[in-house]
Amino acid sequence: MASPQEEPLPEGWEARKSRSTGMTYYLNCHTKKSQWEKPDGPAPLEDEDEESSPTEVQCSHILVKHAGSRRPSSWREEKITRSKDDAFHAIQEFRRRIINRESLFHELAREYSDCSSAKRDGDLGRFKRGQMQKPFEDVAFSLKVGQLSHAVDTDSGIHIILRTA
Repeated sequence: MASPQEEPLPEGWEARKSRSTGMTYYLNCHTKKSQWEKPDGPAPLEDEDEESSPTEVQCSHILVKHAGSRRPSSWREEKITRSKDDAFHAIQEFRRRIINRESLFHELAREYSDCSSAKRDGDLGRFKRGQMQKPFEDVAFSLKVGQLSHAVDTDSGIHIILRTA
């Protein structure tokens, strides 16, 4: 179990210690491939080479802005004063409610997302690489259709992403 200050690894990853170097590496439990960089998104279920990875995806998201966001205002609030920590905890709670089937993604997006896409149930439409902020893009393109991300931190705020196509 992770200590309180350690954020748990995304779904499908294990941290292991190299016998030769003593350094931590990360194992994809599905493909059994390893990497040195800490993963920031769910583990792919199968090997994806460059040709098989999608050129565009469609995603919905829930965005919770905080006082340090690039633009700390939204259609919901003229001046956002919540802390980054509070935004992170709100996103974690939304994710928990979705996973436990207590709430539907589109309902939470419509009511709570600080993005104008809330009016479309969080739908961002289709997009290609280079069109979104890098941390968002990296996670969006790593998700399988129907898969929900963990919290994603960008200059805009904290998100959870649902890949829809």
